[in-house]
Amino acid sequence: MMLEIAVRHAFEQFTLDAAFRAPPGVTVLFGRSGSGKTTIVNAVAGLLMPKSGRIASSDWTLLDTAQGVRLRPHRRRLGYIFQEGRLFPHLTVRQNLNYGAWFAPKDAPRENMGRIMDLLGIGHLLNRRPGTLSGGEKQRVAIGRALLSAPRLILADEPLAALDEARKAEILPYFERLRDEVNVPVLYVSHSASEVARLATTVVALEAGRVVAQGPAAEVLGDPSVLPVGAREAGAVLTALVVRHHDDGLTELDAGGMLLFLPRVAAAPGSTLRVRIAAHDVILSRERPEGLSALNILPGLIHDVHSGDGPGAIVALDTAAGRVLARITRRSATGMGLEPGMTAHAIIKTVSVAVSDIGGGSACRANSMP
Repeated sequence: MMLEIAVRHAFEQFTLDAAFRAPPGVTVLFGRSGSGKTTIVNAVAGLLMPKSGRIASSDWTLLDTAQGVRLRPHRRRLGYIFQEGRLFPHLTVRQNLNYGAWFAPKDAPRENMGRIMDLLGIGHLLNRRPGTLSGGEKQRVAIGRALLSAPRLILADEPLAALDEARKAEILPYFERLRDEVNVPVLYVSHSASEVARLATTVVALEAGRVVAQGPAAEVLGDPSVLPVGAREAGAVLTALVVRHHDDGLTELDAGGMLLFLPRVAAAPGSTLRVRIAAHDVILSRERPEGLSALNILPGLIHDVHSGDGPGAIVALDTAAGRVLARITRRSATGMGLEPGMTAHAIIKTVSVAVSDIGGGSACRANSMP
């Protein structure tokens, strides 16, 4: 299902004027707080009726102001996952799940309860009440409740924002499974570059209520001119294949024919991974360096050098492994004479790649280049 979204709505100090397409998979609305992400989701959900717009697929129209179509929220067949689980505290997990199933239309294809419990790992929680669950467990139950309502689209409004880092690490693999194993498109709101890199099939970057870029995760995150959450969070996405695990605690990956070493990754040889390389963890060299402790040295051609108003610059380097970004000073870029088309080497410390920046790579197009 390709959902086309075009909405315009003026608030007192903010105007949303955004248009984009949400294809199958996970479409992430990415940007700073106040960029319009949640406003768009609320318009899709019917919680906000924009002044003008159209939200529709080929056979499903939620909103068309020109035609006078404004479907009420309860008729839109959406599953909504909030920042907090919002489970009914007086009901057990089983009863919360059945509440979702109760809303499924009789003629709609339904998810099997057993499959959802296996997918989310919540079978052992069925007789417990929400007050006894961790934050990650509550979110997994909330996902299950949304899936069992037989939605045509799932809305997830920063569903990890209320969780600590340990709980985020617990829940992210379940969203990856949702992306790869459930045939329901997801519109996901986030301002976390790590979440976007791990989960997104498509990224819609927003600034001040307008779309500034749209495309595969590697394409949008690898564009140095598109930094919707600032240069500090800049980083590119590589797709890599797990080759082997070494006795010294390192995992060897094949990224486009180039070797990449990371601290041991909990994935079997042959698995495909997404790896986000933060731009501030990359050092550039004009010549191939020798005698360094860094194990990862990727040669490539400079695609672009993007300088901002401050002292920094973002350099985009196209390598056989994919697009890599490096955040350096403008003084360094000038002193090295860096220009598009020039050969350079990206140096990446093995231990600099965070565990939260490594995820399952199924259903991604992370090596797409602009």
